[in-house]
Amino acid sequence: MIEIALYQPDIAANAGAIARLCACFGLPLTIIEPAGFVWSDSSFRRAGMDYLAEADIRRAASWEVFLAERRGRRLLLLSTKAQAAYTGFAFQPGDILLLGRESAGVPPEVHAACRGLTIPMRPGMRSLNVGMACAMVTGEALRQLGQLPSMQGTA
Repeated sequence: MIEIALYQPDIAANAGAIARLCACFGLPLTIIEPAGFVWSDSSFRRAGMDYLAEADIRRAASWEVFLAERRGRRLLLLSTKAQAAYTGFAFQPGDILLLGRESAGVPPEVHAACRGLTIPMRPGMRSLNVGMACAMVTGEALRQLGQLPSMQGTA
C-alpha cells in the first residue's frame, strides 16, 4: 500500500479533498504539522464531506517526527523542481507520496530527504492544484501496483 503525506498544508479545502481521495482508495494520509488551518475548518469538512469518517488520517507533530516514523520507506516528493517525470517512474508498495505547501512548497532539507517527481506540463505553466497533482500521481501508482479497487459486478 502507498501512503499520502502533506507537508504543512495551508489550504483546508485541498487537504479535505485529498483526505476524500485517500478514503475512496483506502490509503492512509499523514498531515505533517503545523497545518495552516484548524481541523474544524468548514472548508476542510466541506471538501472531505462524509468521507472524512472513512479516512485514515494521521498527524505528525513535525517533519522530524514524520521522518523518524518512516521506517526506511521511499519518500517521493511531487515537485515542479524535480527532473524525473512520474510517468516514467516505477512505484513500489510502501512508497510515500509527499506534497508540499501550496504557498511555499517544502524547504531544502525536505527536498534533500526525498526523491523528486514532477508532472510534465506545457512550457510556461507553473503548477497544478495540489489535489489534482495528488490524484494524478496516486492513480498511476495504484494502477502500476494493481491496487485499484475491483470493478467486479459492473458491466
